[in-house]
Amino acid sequence: MILSFHQTGELLDELAEAFPPQLFEGLNGGVNLLEDTVPDPDFPEGTLYILGEYCEDCLGRYINLYHGSFAALAQQEKWTEEAWRTELRITLSHELTHHMERRGGLHGLEDRDEAELAAWRAECRKENRD
Repeated sequence: MILSFHQTGELLDELAEAFPPQLFEGLNGGVNLLEDTVPDPDFPEGTLYILGEYCEDCLGRYINLYHGSFAALAQQEKWTEEAWRTELRITLSHELTHHMERRGGLHGLEDRDEAELAAWRAECRKENRD
């Protein structure tokens, strides 16, 4: 099932309201749902999508979630509405963790993300050689 951009936005709002408001402190750009599909450029096309990003730049601190990326995975994996709910909640939680770590001067999740991506890249290279 593919949720529309509007349906995804409503679900994301519902999920965000369930998180403690303190997690959003200092997130002056909020949580943004964008229509974009963002394939990861380090992987073969259609294999890995960027679902969300924590951003800190001249515009402030904000989270972008990419509806098109969620929709692409939903189509590949035949998601139910519950799968949408789970993936959105996990992604929002992940990006909020980046926000909290950055505010605290920590980078454990960032380090783990980099290690996981490096392992996936190595696996893709291995599969392409075989």
